[in-house]
Amino acid sequence: MIKGLNDRVQKIIDEMVESGEEIGLQVAAYIEGELVVDAWAGVTDDVSGQQVNGDTLFTSWSTTKGFVATCLHILVDRGLVEYDARVAAYWPEFAARGKEEITVRHVLTHSAGIPHMPEGVTPEMMTEWDVMCSAIAEHEPLWSPGTRTGYHFWTFGWIIGEIIRLVDGRPIAQFVQEEVCQPLGIDSFYLGIPEAVEDRVAPLKQEPTSDGAEAEPTELSLRVTPPHVTSAEVVNRPDVRRASIPGCGGIMNARAIARHYAMLASLGVLDGIRILSEERVNSIRALQTESPDEVYGIQIPKSLGYFLGGDVNQEWSRAMGRSGEEFGHPGFGGSLGFADPVRRLGFGFTKNLMKVNDRAACVVAESIRNHLNSAH
Repeated sequence: MIKGLNDRVQKIIDEMVESGEEIGLQVAAYIEGELVVDAWAGVTDDVSGQQVNGDTLFTSWSTTKGFVATCLHILVDRGLVEYDARVAAYWPEFAARGKEEITVRHVLTHSAGIPHMPEGVTPEMMTEWDVMCSAIAEHEPLWSPGTRTGYHFWTFGWIIGEIIRLVDGRPIAQFVQEEVCQPLGIDSFYLGIPEAVEDRVAPLKQEPTSDGAEAEPTELSLRVTPPHVTSAEVVNRPDVRRASIPGCGGIMNARAIARHYAMLASLGVLDGIRILSEERVNSIRALQTESPDEVYGIQIPKSLGYFLGGDVNQEWSRAMGRSGEEFGHPGFGGSLGFADPVRRLGFGFTKNLMKVNDRAACVVAESIRNHLNSAH
């Protein structure tokens, strides 16, 4: 069924690099629990010319959120967290300034009303877990929880991560290693890298936006993603790479992303290791809202901590698939991970040239689906 698939994907990404469209990238995909695509191309940066390989690590921005959501769902499966419980039930200080009604579900669906970063935030501040959580606990919501949805670009990670820490006792960086990565044999996902892997990390390069490529930033989007902290330059910093920033700061390779989603595509189990119950996986991928997003002004179909496929107007959603059964998370600049339970497909894609409305993951994912369809 899958003969020739890896070669097909390799050819596509080689051409992307040769054309100058990309600098370096990786693709991995599982079908029915088997790694069937493991491909990479290009260089880690165009200065050193070091070749990308399968072990190269990339900062993958919001692709991190999929792992973070899975961690929270593990605690729900264990009866330790409830989606409709108030966040303040686990984190009492969070109730300040009118946030007592915000629930865990509101956070997972980006409808909590606190997508904005703290006033005066700096990269140094973002590396201090307690400082960021205290600042977010002091936020005043921008709308009544549940009445609107607006992408919590950075804040999602600290809120979910702090719930996990307070309920379980372990920081999320430790929790994700011990409850997701180690059981599944994922050895290349980090919320804060150790010194030993620094030389494996490919620096990101941000492509300048061309006129008309991106809408003018709104007052809200500037508060949600302040330009002075939301850039390749910031996440390439050694102190930021070593910090646990679970909204957007995960450092990983495509194999790690694909293996995580292979587990979800197989309804919570991989190689006989069960991470989530089948019932849980079916519930977390159900559509929660597709209201226009307050931050981006477009409809984003959202489930419980993940985005959904089926929206042909969005490159990342079309990359996941067209049925709406697929779920996962894109990352700023073009990385992507998703699960397609119908095909039992787990997909991971990451790269070092950040672009607006990037099409690369979509081209690769579509080629995989076309190959599978032609084999039947």
